[in-house]
Amino acid sequence: MRSMVPNAPPTLDASPCLPVAGPRSVAGGCRAARHRAIAARWYPLLVAGLVGIVVPALAESRPPGPAPTLRLVGGEPAGVPADRVAGPQVDAVVDRSALHVVARGDSLASIGARYGVSTRLIVAGNGLDARKPLRPGTTLSVTARHVVPPPLDDGIVINLPQRMLFHFRGGRLASAYPVAVGRSDWPTPTGEFKVINRQTDKTWVVPVSIQEEMRREGKPVLTEVPPGPENPLGRHWIGLSLPAIGIHGTIAPASVYGFRSHGCIRVHPDDVAELFDRVAVGERGRIVYLPLLLAQGEDGRIWFEANPDAYRRGAGTPETVRAMARDRGIAEESIDWQLIATMLRARDGLAREVGVDRDRSAERIAGGG
Repeated sequence: MRSMVPNAPPTLDASPCLPVAGPRSVAGGCRAARHRAIAARWYPLLVAGLVGIVVPALAESRPPGPAPTLRLVGGEPAGVPADRVAGPQVDAVVDRSALHVVARGDSLASIGARYGVSTRLIVAGNGLDARKPLRPGTTLSVTARHVVPPPLDDGIVINLPQRMLFHFRGGRLASAYPVAVGRSDWPTPTGEFKVINRQTDKTWVVPVSIQEEMRREGKPVLTEVPPGPENPLGRHWIGLSLPAIGIHGTIAPASVYGFRSHGCIRVHPDDVAELFDRVAVGERGRIVYLPLLLAQGEDGRIWFEANPDAYRRGAGTPETVRAMARDRGIAEESIDWQLIATMLRARDGLAREVGVDRDRSAERIAGGG
C-alpha cells in the first residue's frame, strides 16, 4: 500500500541559498556578500515553504482514527454526520430465525440458503448427522441473524462477505435477503451503482470469459440461453450500472448464500420477485466488503458478526473491532472481548449479542444461539 505521507522535505543544509565558507578574498568576499543577500531574500520564503510541507506531513503521521483503521481491512465507518454524535442504530439486526419443517427434497444446503445461515450451524443447533439425509416432517430450529451494515436513506446495500442484500426506505430497513456473490477467483466488484434496467425472462447473452471457461471445462460452449428452465438468470433481472453486473434469480436456489457466481448477485426466485417489484430504474445502491460488523440497538444491546474473508482483502482483528466500537460510540468496556476473539476464529456469519451485561440464560454459541 502506498504511503499517504509526502516525501521528506529538503533540509536547510542542502539549500544553495546559504552562505558558502571559503578563503577571505575580494572575489570570495563579494561572492559571500552576494550569497548573504540572496539568503536574506529567500530564507523566509524557504522556511514558510518547509512549514507548509512538514506540518501536513506531521498531521498525516499521527496515529489513525477509527475510520482509516477500518478501511485498511475493507471496513466502513458508520457514516454519522460530523455535527451528530454516533449513537444506537435503529435497525441493528435482522433476524430471519424460524422453525423449519423439512419438506421432501430439502437439504441442509437448500435450508441454509433460504435463511442465510451456514449448514454447520444448522447441524450443531439441531444435533444432526450431516452425512444423513433429512427426514420430511422433521422440525428444525434455524437461527439466522445478521448485523445490518451502515444504511442508505433509500436504496440497496450488498455486503459481499456477509452474502446479504439489504433494501432501505427512508433510512429504515425494508427487507433483507441472502444472496450468492462472486467466487474468490471471480469476485464481485464493490462500489456505488444505480439500477439501469428491469427485465423479466431475459435472454442470457453468455460473456466471452464464461464461454472460455465452458471450453476449458469440456462443456458445450453456449453463446445465448433463451428464457426458460435452463436459463441461470431465472425470471427476474435487475441491471446495475457496474459493468456486466446484475441482481437476478436462479435455477439453483441451493447455491444462494455462497461465493458461487461469476460476479452477479444471485437471489432466491421468491426473494428476487419481491425485490423486483420494490425497486425502480434510477434507484441507487452500494456494494461493500465488510467481513466484520458491530452495532448497538436502541435497546442498548450490542451485536457483532464475523464473516469469512473470501477475497483476502483483510479479515480484521480485535483492534479492528475496537476501532469500530469507537467509531460507533460504543464503550469498549461494555464488550465481551473473549467472545469477540472466539467469533473471530469461527467466522460463521451469525450475529451474536456481545455486551458484557447480556442475558446469557439461553446463550448457545456452538448451536448458533
